Amino acid sequence: MTGSGLPRLLRPRALEPGDLVVVASLSGPLHAAYEPDLDQAVRVLERMGFRVRRAPLLEAGRHHGWSAATPAEIAGEFNALLRHPEVRAVIAHDGGQTVLGYLDLIDVDAIAADPKPILGHSDISLLHLALYARTGLVGFHTDLATPGLGGHWQAAPAARRAELEKLYTALLTSTEPIGALPTGPAWECWRAGRAEGRLVGGVINRIVLAQATPYALPLPCFDGAVLFWEETGGHASHVWSYLQVLRHCGILDRISGMVVGVPYEIGGLGSPDASPNLSELVLDVLGDRDIPVLGNVDFGHAGPNLPMPVGIRVALDARQRTLSLLEPAVRPDAMTGPIA
Repeated sequence: MTGSGLPRLLRPRALEPGDLVVVASLSGPLHAAYEPDLDQAVRVLERMGFRVRRAPLLEAGRHHGWSAATPAEIAGEFNALLRHPEVRAVIAHDGGQTVLGYLDLIDVDAIAADPKPILGHSDISLLHLALYARTGLVGFHTDLATPGLGGHWQAAPAARRAELEKLYTALLTSTEPIGALPTGPAWECWRAGRAEGRLVGGVINRIVLAQATPYALPLPCFDGAVLFWEETGGHASHVWSYLQVLRHCGILDRISGMVVGVPYEIGGLGSPDASPNLSELVLDVLGDRDIPVLGNVDFGHAGPNLPMPVGIRVALDARQRTLSLLEPAVRPDAMTGPIA
């Protein structure tokens, strides 16, 4: 930690053409019906210039309940990838419900010695938040491999796919800030204003769960932060409750701005019985906290996802509907020590 209570940011080195990216089962299993989507995801990564391998647990039909394997098995494979010098990035095949089972088994010393991009969202939000808290590692909150690169990307128009491919390549390889993310037509200003701060967030239920573990982000990590979140499933009242938890924790009193992703399959939003829409729900919980809020930004389970790198400084202008990455997510050399 720095004197301010913020983690010292730990950036992986920039990937180069030919570097090895491994697709791994970090949570849920691979169902045989989605093998073609995984193959598509591999082709996307190869077009970006990387070599791609599948980790051994990523085998169609292998499962342990709702997981790809036991938490100890997943942690063992994950740690082996973190320690292997040839592996330069790991992308989760899918989300699920397993990361809570192995947060205490991750080799954080291996991450500190050789930080690597870990890509994904959904359950992988827990990895981003816990590892940012413990090591300062930049979290690559991006699309997952199988449902994202191999699914949502393939359903998008060709121009959008090309835009995403270029954006993700820059995220992993460029030591220059990406700058403004491409604004979508559905983006909405829910409360006007500007903010700059570190980007922190993920699936809102995983943010709440992370804060209930020993690997929670210390509250000073939220000082001046731009909080981003999305949610899938459940009910509008659940989202309201999660936001209330963040209020009770003092997180909403510390952040400088909020970015909300596209809600997905959430019941009770704007229904005929006068239920609130998402913007009304958010502003209700925020009360008189005068922070900018940008809504319906292109990340979340509806996909495809714009990259939202945890720990990177961003500039938010809700009125102008812009979100800009002010720093690169990777560093230009093989140095592995933390930086301020």
